[in-house]
Amino acid sequence: VQLQASGGGLVQSGGSLRLSCAASGRTASISVMGWFRQAPGKEREFVVVISLSGANTYYADSVKGRFTISRGNAKNTVYLQMNSLKPEDTAVYYCAAARYLGGSDHYTLSNKYDYWGQGTLVTVSS
Repeated sequence: VQLQASGGGLVQSGGSLRLSCAASGRTASISVMGWFRQAPGKEREFVVVISLSGANTYYADSVKGRFTISRGNAKNTVYLQMNSLKPEDTAVYYCAAARYLGGSDHYTLSNKYDYWGQGTLVTVSS
């Protein structure tokens, strides 16, 4: 499975961006797709995940109410609509996918995901 992320860029505080992640290859093997992010000098952190079958979602508290993840019609594409962006949202955003995550306590663990995209930079200026 290959993941291609796009949509990053520079935006002012309070603005919006939409990220896309398209999966290709053996996409039937993956059950969830999500986003992580890594700010300079910080560890990679969980942002959001969505199940590809039932569209169940789980958000990090830091983005809840501002970010929305959705599936495309093809189900192997997910979108991350980011509104009310803050300077602390500045990071490289990575798309990730997993064959099976198990319980909800695995959602936020990067080592439980099997596939990763190349990352797209989001910069929010103050």
